[in-house]
Amino acid sequence: MKQVVQNYKSGELAVLDVPVPGCKPGGVLVRTSYSLISTGTELMKVSEAGMSMLGKARSRPDQVAKVMQSVATNGVPATYRKVMGKLDSYTPLGYSLCGVVEQVGTGIDDVKVGDLVACAGNEHALHAELNWVPKNLYAPVRDGLAPRHAAFGTVGSIAMQGVRRGEPQLGDVALVIGLGLIGQLVVQLLAASGVRVVGVDPDPVRCELAERLGAKACGDPASAAVEAAVAELTEGHGVDQVYLAAGGGSNQPVELAARLCRDRGRVVDIGKCRLDLPWNAYYEKELDVRFSRSYGPGRYDPEYELEGRDYPIGYVRWTERRNLACFLDLLARGSVDVEPLVSHIADFDDAVETYQSLKDGDLKAVAVLFRYPEQKEEAEAPAVTVPAVRRSGGASTPARSANAPVRLAFVGAGNYATSMLLPHLSERDGVTLSTVVTTTALSAANAKRKFGFAEATTDLDAVLGDPSIDAVFVVTRHSSHAELTRKALLAGKTVFVEKPLALTEDDLAGVLTAVEESGNDRLQVGFNRRFAPLLQEARKRFGARTGPASLRYLVNAGRLQHGSWYLRQGTEGSRFAGEGGHFIDTASWLLEADPVSVYAVATSGNEGGSDIQIVLRYPDGSTATISYVTTGPASFPKETLDLVADGKVLRLDDFVRAAVYDGRRKRWVSSRLPKARDKGQSAELAAFIKAVRTGGPMPVPLESLVATTSATLAVQAGLVGGAPVTLTRAR
Repeated sequence: MKQVVQNYKSGELAVLDVPVPGCKPGGVLVRTSYSLISTGTELMKVSEAGMSMLGKARSRPDQVAKVMQSVATNGVPATYRKVMGKLDSYTPLGYSLCGVVEQVGTGIDDVKVGDLVACAGNEHALHAELNWVPKNLYAPVRDGLAPRHAAFGTVGSIAMQGVRRGEPQLGDVALVIGLGLIGQLVVQLLAASGVRVVGVDPDPVRCELAERLGAKACGDPASAAVEAAVAELTEGHGVDQVYLAAGGGSNQPVELAARLCRDRGRVVDIGKCRLDLPWNAYYEKELDVRFSRSYGPGRYDPEYELEGRDYPIGYVRWTERRNLACFLDLLARGSVDVEPLVSHIADFDDAVETYQSLKDGDLKAVAVLFRYPEQKEEAEAPAVTVPAVRRSGGASTPARSANAPVRLAFVGAGNYATSMLLPHLSERDGVTLSTVVTTTALSAANAKRKFGFAEATTDLDAVLGDPSIDAVFVVTRHSSHAELTRKALLAGKTVFVEKPLALTEDDLAGVLTAVEESGNDRLQVGFNRRFAPLLQEARKRFGARTGPASLRYLVNAGRLQHGSWYLRQGTEGSRFAGEGGHFIDTASWLLEADPVSVYAVATSGNEGGSDIQIVLRYPDGSTATISYVTTGPASFPKETLDLVADGKVLRLDDFVRAAVYDGRRKRWVSSRLPKARDKGQSAELAAFIKAVRTGGPMPVPLESLVATTSATLAVQAGLVGGAPVTLTRAR
């Protein structure tokens, strides 16, 4: 299928061939009929992409701050790879469309194949021939409503949410500043609510259009006509609400709002304009400044948008989906008319030229629609006791020519895969990147372009059934790791799964059942720290030990950003369950054994957002204490480790330097590059590829991977029970 994309680094716009997205549970696959260009938001994004790197940095200081924090945490090389990988990637455009349901995922019962729906979301309602849309981001379209009009659903919801934030009442007078697409819709919604509206815009054509659509008077912001109209309609008191639907860098809108608003009136910011509020003017009138966030309540909440968890109507009357449905109803009843806003309808194949015309000013438009081809294409198929490891008929070693390149498939191509794994593999001799599988079409296309995959698809079964593929990398979200690993093992593939291997004991048991049934134990989990060159060298210099050891591991994990999928504990497990195996595996590797008991306690009695202390006990009496903290300062190193035994100390400082203290001597082991953190991904991948090529043993025994996973899962049990958890080995 085709999709409109942009490279944020170069500014290139393209209509790209990408795989058809899979139809996941909880949503529908929609074939687009019309999609709407947001001439404000999207053109701003297109313009930013054309800036120099300095210009991009100036326009997004929030992102610059994140980059600097990443440098402090991960070092310059890793941060540079991550940032360049993101910049030099295709990003999608679009967020408002109407189309026909082509496939229905499990759990959906309110629409069927062939129904017309309006869709929202800058990750789901894209300028693409097919989109997967979750339940709370689509709404059925009533019979008789034209698809091109229903495509306005998202921007209509944005305007509606702004009006709701202003709390207008019958007989109020409102001022709408900015008569672009959103402003024109705000004018109509206010007029439909019994509010008298005055509009402001420097473009006389837009002013005339707003008057035709219900405004009492409109004019240039500098004209006396606007102030005169406000004075006449309000008897000199000023307007009850001001709706800022303008963009740009001028502070004129907020100054005009203060001048024309009544005492204790409301100012609602819907667009993205400069907001240097003149303090005296806003203070003296005690103006109520409000922000309107996108389509309505539910926006930016992954549990609402992605998991389909609705808010009870008794507590939240108007969610983003209800706003969408309400706007479609107003369109169907003729209370709002979007046809006069349509300045141009372009064929989807002409998308690049259309954007360029808008950017250059050759096409002056309030609203532009893409019209999609009517012909249909066939859619692609959618794709604590430590368990004993049992193998049926011995370990499986796939037969392959030693001289043939190792052919790899990737399931998932997110940030970690593209920044930490694929850069090492794409440059490695004797490795062929065969196929990348994703549920999001554009991520697969980006990975294919950047790393040289031969194919990109959303069909996992076809990849698992391809006998030419030697190994499968599972680099998806945590909740899918165990099931994808199980399927790949049963298909006879060698598997590299990024941590965690499993989020529950049942998931882990399922993986081991697949090993037993297939006899295929060719599995590696991405516990990369044991392969870090600095730590390897430090352990070598520390030497063998004769007595028990004491290990202390401080992990300054830091707070997660709002909206991070790591916070979705209901589906993705706890944060420690997701990444704690890294630190348990490192401790067990240094102590050369698997733990026999786990004791865990959290500062606030539960794991959610609190600091956790974990004590692991080992067969020879050694102990490892892991302090996993989220409340530490970002300026402190992320990982520090001390191993004490036999009168010696091994000290690791955040994979930048290490030291071994032996008697009076102190021997330093430092990274080759200052502040460069090599956490072992390259060496780990080299060991994995070697095992695949030669058929030799896997880099880490399966028993060790299982023991680490069981210990990680036991942390949650320990937090709940408040007592040590004994790890017994099943026989």
